[in-house]
Amino acid sequence: MACYMWLTLAFIVFFILLFVKAPYGRHRRKGWGVEMSARKGWMIMESIPALLLTVILFFGQYRDFVVLFFWAIWTAHYVHRAWAWPNRANLNQKLMPVSVILLAIFFNTINCLLNGIWLFELSGGYTLSWFQDPRFIVGISIFFLGMIINIKSDDILFSLRDDGSTGYKIPRGGLFEKVSSPNYFGEIIEWIGFAIATWSLAGFTFAIWTFCNLAPRAFAHHRWYKEKFPDYPAERKALVPFVI
Repeated sequence: MACYMWLTLAFIVFFILLFVKAPYGRHRRKGWGVEMSARKGWMIMESIPALLLTVILFFGQYRDFVVLFFWAIWTAHYVHRAWAWPNRANLNQKLMPVSVILLAIFFNTINCLLNGIWLFELSGGYTLSWFQDPRFIVGISIFFLGMIINIKSDDILFSLRDDGSTGYKIPRGGLFEKVSSPNYFGEIIEWIGFAIATWSLAGFTFAIWTFCNLAPRAFAHHRWYKEKFPDYPAERKALVPFVI
């Protein structure tokens, strides 16, 4: 029941975000309350899933090798998001509304509870034969493909500032030749893979939430690029190569 309620909220948020751009990064604007360091904000809100899932692990019933593997890849993703990404991104002197950070903490907490309770309490555990199950093999392959796309795309964005500039440029290379936000595309793929590998309603709920949160932002980025750069490649899609 909790997952279905959470899914309903995801669709509501999706439609809201189609019309209201989340006010951080290039879409930051006044009117959203008190602000704080964007770097600290990212580090705080992205640390929650790694820490909370670890706490649930310690109190959970199941700690078999497969479950620990799922915990490890989840934690690796969020350690990267909480520490590596904020310290590589050009966030010096950039601000983020505290309201956005609090909403992210709320989402990460509920999402982590749903997935943690599934993995460590409701799943019944996984036998080692799960590593040979087609769902695991396909899912984990998709997960790591998404992770590679996400990190590679972020690397391309970081490289745009290697010359010390602070302004925005047209990203080129990798999947940026096909879409405006391959980093978001990669993250969506990542969690679809996780959902398939765990074969859980909580995992699929997370994957849908990821799409509902990131797709509208990818569409907003795409419009922003086309408005800011008259020579922006017309053939690029917003999020999914050759589709949207």
